[in-house]
Amino acid sequence: MLFRLSALNSAYAAAIDNDRLEDWPAFFAEQCLYKITTAENHAEGLAAGLIYADSQGMLKDRVAALRKANIYEYHAYRHLIGMPTILSEDADGARCETPFFVARIMRDGTTSLFATGRYLDLVKDGRFVERIVVCDSARIDTLLAIPL
Repeated sequence: MLFRLSALNSAYAAAIDNDRLEDWPAFFAEQCLYKITTAENHAEGLAAGLIYADSQGMLKDRVAALRKANIYEYHAYRHLIGMPTILSEDADGARCETPFFVARIMRDGTTSLFATGRYLDLVKDGRFVERIVVCDSARIDTLLAIPL
């Protein structure tokens, strides 16, 4: 199971880092939860997220908006993802926690630390049923366009 979770995380990051955003929603179940939040908000149990989607369709809409409607300065990410820790496993799937580090590369080549944190996941049948992205810092750049 640990190998499968690591491979899923690796493929997920590669899709984002290599600008294959159209592939990103397929990592999720049809009915899913994807949310980006801060450690503080997560600890307080606040439901709202900086990005929030509760279906694969919403994730597809987000990608379509990024490609066709939103205007933002071009940038790319490079993920470094740690080993997942399996917290529990039952008929609903595997709950795990995985640390991440994301560098952001701007059009002019400037590279900076963009986000660190952890993924809190529920994975079933090789897809994310739930992915809560908990960022360590409460300070989030307004250029959070691409998913983490």
